[in-house]
Amino acid sequence: MAELETRIAQGRGDAPADLVLRGGRLFDLVTGALLEGDVAICGDTIVGILDHYEGREVIDVTGQILVPGFIDTHLHIESSLVTPFEFDRCVTPRGVTTAICDPHEIANVVGAAGIRYFQQASEHTLMDIRVQLSSCVPSTHMETAGAELLAEDIAALRGHPSGIGLAEFMNYPGVIFRDPQAMAKLRLFEGGHVDGHCPLLSGRDLNAYVAAGIRTEHEATSAEEALEKLRKGMRVLIREGSVSKDLHALQPLLDERTSPYMCLCTDDRNPLDIAEHGHLDYMIRTLIALGTPPLAAYRAATLSAAEAFGLKDRGMIAPGKRADIVVLDSLEGCHAQLVLAGGVRVDQAAFAARGHIPEVGRQSVHAPRLRAEDFRSTANRTATDVIGIREGQILTDHLHEDIALSDGDKRPDPARDLMRIAVVERHGRNGNIATGFVRGFGLQRGAIASTVCHDHHNIACVGADYADMALAANRLAAIEGGFVVAEAGQILAELALPVAGLMSLEPFEAVRDRLTDLRAAARSLGVTLEEPFLQLAFLALPVIPALKITDRGMVDVTKFEIIPG
Repeated sequence: MAELETRIAQGRGDAPADLVLRGGRLFDLVTGALLEGDVAICGDTIVGILDHYEGREVIDVTGQILVPGFIDTHLHIESSLVTPFEFDRCVTPRGVTTAICDPHEIANVVGAAGIRYFQQASEHTLMDIRVQLSSCVPSTHMETAGAELLAEDIAALRGHPSGIGLAEFMNYPGVIFRDPQAMAKLRLFEGGHVDGHCPLLSGRDLNAYVAAGIRTEHEATSAEEALEKLRKGMRVLIREGSVSKDLHALQPLLDERTSPYMCLCTDDRNPLDIAEHGHLDYMIRTLIALGTPPLAAYRAATLSAAEAFGLKDRGMIAPGKRADIVVLDSLEGCHAQLVLAGGVRVDQAAFAARGHIPEVGRQSVHAPRLRAEDFRSTANRTATDVIGIREGQILTDHLHEDIALSDGDKRPDPARDLMRIAVVERHGRNGNIATGFVRGFGLQRGAIASTVCHDHHNIACVGADYADMALAANRLAAIEGGFVVAEAGQILAELALPVAGLMSLEPFEAVRDRLTDLRAAARSLGVTLEEPFLQLAFLALPVIPALKITDRGMVDVTKFEIIPG
């Protein structure tokens, strides 16, 4: 930051500003007015608006609109499938200048080293990456992760400049029933910021959860649920990711009255969805197209987000604020023409000038060598619990079907859209293999497999053919993790994710192209889901109702217990 006297002098016009944006209109997030005047910048700080300024550098933005940089209030950068440096290069040019991330995906694989990796990366990116400290590694006792973070481990990670507070507290039963380890973690951040994660929680249980000091919530999937949480003092984050799509359900709730208490988040979007639709820019223009007042949409993306997370230095284009500025074609279009992140013009030269750090989490797949027979069912009754997919949501249905036994096995049944699903422990801890059934993929043959498997990131595999399931799962070990599609003994498509089995070492453009190939390969097997790989990943997350599967078995999330085999 420039010297105090220098900022004051440039703001008063006694000295030329370092940079002036001239000729545009500023969108006032207090009144909703479009205001004329220059924006003067000193170093990384806005020092003057609504006046004429001279500058050492002047950029003409005539006919365009200036808004504050967008703030993604909850995401896991790992789930974008690229490193934080490639994520920066992918979304910052779209106007996202702050990302509040929870690195619990990589932490579940390599522990505290994964969080430190993101903390160190945040020191080099153009966007400001804020690294929350992961609260639930693993998310529950019903899965095998690669690491465990206790309260003392989290305490040792505090103090980095990127920190805000404690990341999403997924173990809501641990909160409301006062689990000692949950209490120890919450006490570390008492009076500070704690992110929430409590899908479908309501009534007294929600009161108890919020009373713990938990301030935000991104798991509301209906306007009714979101309204109760707003009324109980939580800031509600509207989410629109590659799998979790809640924007249309919550949009009617976002207006100029509620916008000070609502924010936007992605949680998460991959490079293919970003290329096809966008990131927060997509959310803003979609909200406006659905009838949300522009003032409400832009407040949620900027000022409200900054205030919800205590980021007093951003969220408005005003003197003294961080120079995070997006120059737009129009409020409705929300297409960034120019982006400043901390006063730095976002372009390829700026990306090239960043520092980099070594990746962590290589060679992280230690699963047993699998055979076709490992995927047979061991049940001895026809009554079967089946995971029912809700496309566009990570909530699932708990279905019940009768599936006949044949030679001691319950086989996949494409005619009824009943596929075998399996989770294989891949951290080298116990070699667990659990199998079950899922409906909703539309798969007719072959198999797909992934090491992106929330939040423990074991191997998840779904298929109509056991030999193809074994082929796909074994291939993941050879490529250090990723996505694989197999049919009739052949690999049809794959994407290697060698950084903890979660992130590619390739540019985001290459990841985007490989995702296109993977989707096409999955469709050739009959898959009807738009995003089958991340949908598969969330089927193993035992903190989201109603039925899930981990390496320890099928999980009834409403009861928070493993269903007996």
